[in-house]
Amino acid sequence: INAEYGATIIKRRVKAGEVDSMQIVGDVDGKICIITDDMIDTGGTLVKAVNLLKASGARKVYACATHGVFSASAPERLSDCEGLEEVIVTDSLPQDDNQSRCGKLVVLTLAPLLAETIWRLHHEKSLNYLFTKERLQTYTGSKIPF
Repeated sequence: INAEYGATIIKRRVKAGEVDSMQIVGDVDGKICIITDDMIDTGGTLVKAVNLLKASGARKVYACATHGVFSASAPERLSDCEGLEEVIVTDSLPQDDNQSRCGKLVVLTLAPLLAETIWRLHHEKSLNYLFTKERLQTYTGSKIPF
């Protein structure tokens, strides 16, 4: 992703689904931060992470995850999170209802990426192209400054 710098948020859980504490390893002051995760369920951990990054001086915060589970009031929780610019998920799960409940939600379809990946593998072509800056901006339509 051509990032000049990386930081990590360490979270400690007391039990499944309950975060006890979070801390940032690295300096995010004045930076654009992108939180990545495998899935977003209730959105509680994500909102805590966004708030921590903003309190630590992050200029903008985006989030992305492969699977948007969005149980209960997660779409509203993310929509109400002032520090969150945008949250991007794939259509590995249906997102129509969630998009209507959260204006910050961007959904990327996996179909073209999977089709092109299969084609490139079959024709022994490089997969690196799929992850170039130009390809990502064209494919995602996202506001994230890759």
